[in-house]
Amino acid sequence: MSQKFVVVDLETTGNAPKRGDRIIQLSAVVMQDDVILEQFTSFVNPLHPIPPFITELTGIDDQMVKDAPLFEEIAEKVSSLLEGAVFTAHNVSFDLGFLQNELEEAGYAPFIGPSLDTVELSKVVYPTADSYKLTELSEGFSLSHDQPHRADSDAYATALLLNRLTAKLRDLPIVTLESLLNLSYHLKSDVSKVINEIIGEKRHHIENLPPHLEVFRGMALLKKNSSQLPDVSGSIAYPKVESEKEELLSNVNPLFEKRSGQFQMMDAIMESFLEERHAVIEAGTGIGKSIAYLMPCIFFSLQTNNKVVISTYTNQLQDQLMNKEITALEKGYGSSFRTALLKGRSHYIHLLKFEYSLKEQEYQYDSVLSKMQMLVWLTETETGDLEELNLTSGGRLFSNRIKHDGWYMSKEKDPWIERDFYLHARKRADDANIIITNHSMLMSDAMNQNDLLPQYDFLVIDEAHHLEKAAKNHSGISLDYIGLKFLIGQLGTSERKQLFSKLESVLQKLSISPAVHAFEIDHHLSNLDQDLDDLFSVLSQIVSKKDKSRQHMQKVTIRMNEELSKQRIWQSAVHCAERVRSELKHIRVELEKRLQLLSSEEKKLSTEEKAFLEEMHSFLLEWAAMEDNLVKIIIRPSTEIVAWMEADLKSIPNSILLSGKPVSLQKPLNERLFTQKKSIVMTSASLSVDGSFDYFMNEIGLEEQGVLKLQLSSPFQFEKMAKLVVPRDIPDIKTVPMQHYIDAISNYIIGLAQATKGRMLILFTSYDMLKRTYNLIKDSGILEDFILMAQGISGGSRTRLTKNFQKFDKAILFGTNSFWEGVDIPGEDLSCLVIVRLPFSPPDEPLVQAKNEQLKSNGVNPFTASALPEAILRFKQGFGRLIRGNEDRGIVIVFDRRIVTTSYGKSFISSIPRIPLIQAELDEITDLIEEWL
Repeated sequence: MSQKFVVVDLETTGNAPKRGDRIIQLSAVVMQDDVILEQFTSFVNPLHPIPPFITELTGIDDQMVKDAPLFEEIAEKVSSLLEGAVFTAHNVSFDLGFLQNELEEAGYAPFIGPSLDTVELSKVVYPTADSYKLTELSEGFSLSHDQPHRADSDAYATALLLNRLTAKLRDLPIVTLESLLNLSYHLKSDVSKVINEIIGEKRHHIENLPPHLEVFRGMALLKKNSSQLPDVSGSIAYPKVESEKEELLSNVNPLFEKRSGQFQMMDAIMESFLEERHAVIEAGTGIGKSIAYLMPCIFFSLQTNNKVVISTYTNQLQDQLMNKEITALEKGYGSSFRTALLKGRSHYIHLLKFEYSLKEQEYQYDSVLSKMQMLVWLTETETGDLEELNLTSGGRLFSNRIKHDGWYMSKEKDPWIERDFYLHARKRADDANIIITNHSMLMSDAMNQNDLLPQYDFLVIDEAHHLEKAAKNHSGISLDYIGLKFLIGQLGTSERKQLFSKLESVLQKLSISPAVHAFEIDHHLSNLDQDLDDLFSVLSQIVSKKDKSRQHMQKVTIRMNEELSKQRIWQSAVHCAERVRSELKHIRVELEKRLQLLSSEEKKLSTEEKAFLEEMHSFLLEWAAMEDNLVKIIIRPSTEIVAWMEADLKSIPNSILLSGKPVSLQKPLNERLFTQKKSIVMTSASLSVDGSFDYFMNEIGLEEQGVLKLQLSSPFQFEKMAKLVVPRDIPDIKTVPMQHYIDAISNYIIGLAQATKGRMLILFTSYDMLKRTYNLIKDSGILEDFILMAQGISGGSRTRLTKNFQKFDKAILFGTNSFWEGVDIPGEDLSCLVIVRLPFSPPDEPLVQAKNEQLKSNGVNPFTASALPEAILRFKQGFGRLIRGNEDRGIVIVFDRRIVTTSYGKSFISSIPRIPLIQAELDEITDLIEEWL
């Protein structure tokens, strides 16, 4: 790049220069023509102490800056470096804003040139990156970055990243670059300068489009893989003896270690398929579960010409199977087989809708950024699966507009039909031996019987302990104030430039006059808005009334049951809901009539107009679902579901959420899944309670007869790897006030943290308790040199919090709910797992309450039949966070003394691998930790 770039990074005492935070280190790398010309770095004396958190983060302490120059002494040098340059930084608004403040304080003119944010550019150029943090991008691209969070290393790494980003931009076809340029003027930093210069360079020579790309309708995209699918004839025999299995698995994985449990699992699955029996297999950590079920699936499919479907709980696991295990098996297998990954239609991009969106004169930041990301992604994606993209939350709203919902107009008239990603995925699935999907898609296919998956009779359900939850989520319904308002806002009145206005424009262009005028629909929209506010105003009163009994609670949950339905205020809510529903229906019917009028004139419609109709059709599907949910939750509550209302008392009505889920799905799961398929294998590390699968099987409606059952313990030597500790000097949770208990565990956590030097994961069952404990510890200031991270407080997803936790030595992570499973922190990053409370579901949770009532009415004890086994399975999942690999070592500390003082406590202890149980006081425990770790 002929333009001069100065890449800057600052380390500071905090992030608020207006409140006295100062620079402690500055580094500037000067680049031109993709070459680093010089780097200037200096510590800076901030004239006040560096906070311990910053020292822990950067490694810079007061001693290192004591004799460093003041900023005023280096301001002239910095100012001269920036002259005529593009100011570049990773998160440019922070570094530029901070530096401007320091320059002004030192009496120098602020920098007024162009600026470039490498975070923003990275999002465009690498739209599928897991993270846009500098450390993770540097690691992913093997860039030199020896000391993260030090200005010299960060600035140098950012300069190398800039080179990487511009190189990738040069590889993009000019048609993509031109589309990017048009959008880039609406970004926050001057990305347009970079793209414009590269287009100028490319125009000096004729571009040959790479053979893997094609340009269609002005958009470059990866060509569909039209190569012949592998011939799967001549399959080889299933390896029956151990030596054959060892040989085969050694070809798949050069680091293969023999595990008899893995072989047993392979044989059991093969047997259940051949004998057409269902199977339940619990496989402990370290068995190699994925390979153990993939191998027999492949052999069985090839030998019998039957499709096998494999369902995982998350899209992440699905992608891992395809990209890791399947890839390894294909290399080492010695015989070809066909695999396809299939998700629900709405996961895929609808190319006609996307093409139309590019022509809109709409420049909202998140939409612009998302469009740019998608333009680059289309040159790389084989699947068209929108999940691949790392979008902002606003970007996800945009992707909702261009997702696939089938076709409203005649499918054959879609110019993109030959390149449609969903149809391509369906075709691959039709031709495949193994189809990998997720529980959500599996449930949609089974419960709605709508043939989303090709015909199959053999199924493996991984992470099967989530099956019932996935079924309930699929059958569940919800409504929230913000969501309803957003949907109505998307439609807009005929005056606002939203969907309704666009629809009217198309009708006018074709001189079509609907029976009902736009003014009338506007009137109904206005009524709808008011009726919705009235409804949520009444719901807010119900929530506020409930709060009087629980002053300390910020979040409130109210079950919408018979008792509530008899109250006069609830009758008011129902009347308001009926008015809302009437308006929703009237508007929907009129909009559907307009769509029908336009579809009858399909030949006169331009491609853009057809794409708009597809978007409008998708929108009306959401509108109809909202209408339907309102009826099922408030107006005519379904007897099949338990309905409840949740709200955060600090932000009502905005936080009000109405939900409904079935109490049990035993019957539908049995009828629509287990009796329909010849063999279903369910596997997980947590399916048994006290050596029995009865609870799991009963929950999912799987009948006992003919089921193959197998329990395989972990090959790890847990007795040498872990200890279970129960403190003697913590009060019994049931005998003291909650604040007393929180005070006690907070003091304990502080003592443990100092012994373990961090590396602790603390699992709570209640967000309220987590928050109060976290705040108490943070406010004490005793762990000031530790990094404290808490779910719902520190910000970021579970994955992001986990990654951040692994970066710091002295880190403590507070988690609830989703942190009890699926969190993988191997090795020394996690040495101590604290379980604050045995994970019983709160008895006043609406679903739990309804289930208990149902069990009682059948003469069954809810505690032993449901609450206890559910808590034991969750406890097993929580324990599983500690030991993830053969080399791991650690301590599990359970604060809840009920594990040793109650008769049912033994069931929790016997549910985990046999490890030493120690009861001791804090001093003894800290000594034990220091010695053990």
